[in-house]
Amino acid sequence: MPSGAVQPDARTGGWLGPVLALVVAVTALRWLLLAYDGTDLFVDEVQYWLWGQHFAFGYYSKPPLIAWVIGGVTWAAGSDAPFWVRMPGAALHGATAVILAALAARIWGRGAALWTAAGYLSLPMVSLGSILISTDTVMAPFFAAALLFWRRLVEDRRSHWAALAGLMIGLAFLAKYAAVYFLLGTALAAVAFPAARVGWRNAGALLAAFGAAILPNLLWNVFNGLATFTHTADNVGWVAGAGRPAPGLLGLAEFWASQFAVVGPVVFAALLIALSRARRMGGLTCFVVVPLLAVSVQSLLDRTNANWAVAAYFAGLPLAMAVLADAPRWRAAGLAINAAIAVALPVLTLMPHLTFGDAPLLKRYLGRAALSHEVIALAQAQGNAPIYAEERDVLADLFYTGRDADLAFYARNPKGPPKSHYEQRYPLPSDQVGPVLAVLSRPTACAPLAPPVEVGRGPGAYADRNLTATLVDGACLAAE
Repeated sequence: MPSGAVQPDARTGGWLGPVLALVVAVTALRWLLLAYDGTDLFVDEVQYWLWGQHFAFGYYSKPPLIAWVIGGVTWAAGSDAPFWVRMPGAALHGATAVILAALAARIWGRGAALWTAAGYLSLPMVSLGSILISTDTVMAPFFAAALLFWRRLVEDRRSHWAALAGLMIGLAFLAKYAAVYFLLGTALAAVAFPAARVGWRNAGALLAAFGAAILPNLLWNVFNGLATFTHTADNVGWVAGAGRPAPGLLGLAEFWASQFAVVGPVVFAALLIALSRARRMGGLTCFVVVPLLAVSVQSLLDRTNANWAVAAYFAGLPLAMAVLADAPRWRAAGLAINAAIAVALPVLTLMPHLTFGDAPLLKRYLGRAALSHEVIALAQAQGNAPIYAEERDVLADLFYTGRDADLAFYARNPKGPPKSHYEQRYPLPSDQVGPVLAVLSRPTACAPLAPPVEVGRGPGAYADRNLTATLVDGACLAAE
């Protein structure tokens, strides 16, 4: 297989010690800063935490691996504090850096391994993923390992590499369904590069291992109304028939502009150069093209999030660093820009109330726990009245902040398919009786049993939401 834009370094060994030292140092620093993080857990993070309290092979909107990771760490630590919920992020990205360094060492040598590890650790998406736990972060080391084992398979065609690649991408799929891009990448590589054709037997071994790894989640979906798959399709609005106007070229331009922020401007520019040299750079380019192309199509037809193409950068970062090896000044500039972002992001969490204009810069990560404490205190003052809310983010933090409050939390009882995990698992009982504290941003037809109380008015996520907590009759609320 073509080696890339630069000649391989004959020194392929000796990289592991320096890479491990760098990874340990960066991870330890990130953990230290995380210990002083002043932000609240975000709505997705507390939902993953809640899932992790109950082992299952699938959950409402995501596959199960992130819940298993958070549940395992918080159980081992004996604490559900925000630090322990988020702690796996930096470690998982550190492991990914080591794996990608091993991949780069096999193709371009020792120097490439060192630069790849440093480059990966400095990526903006990695810096953010080391602060906020996400499915992208949990997917990362398994996707990277699948790439490494695929490379070994291409080199010597041994079936155990195929099985290991399939197993790793199966585990990545259990973190985020975007891991399926790997399978499409291997197919495209086999079409475009004869050296990447591993034979039908090895392809079968890879797919068999992948299928075995994901089978429990597939069965869980079958027996739970395809809940996760349906939610994933709902995110792709044009598939679900949402009827929104297509963004067209503006959406495509916004998506591509956002990618310069995801991995940094110099790194993304270098990756585009690598793609323009695809014939020389080899089959790794296929693992970049597939997710970028898929999300580009999505951006033309419906909304996209900047992180939807994250799977492109596990192969993309080593390719970008190979290109930058011929431009050391640009490489240094790219790392400097990304390193500045890598420092700034966690430092901001140490000063969460720093304002820009009239609102905190980190507004969406503040005020969530404060609202929950307000509402819980009101419910306890009413004899531990059950709490009802319709908004997912309000419910999410209530379950987390109120985990030891001995209170019941309920969501809307859906008339059709549930629109959240909380509607699926914690709907207000249809036979509910007695007073219920309803936290709403809209008026309710139920007569208040006590004067409504404004809540969540402090600086943070709910400052402009006009939330009130109103004690109402549960039977009336259930009948709405």
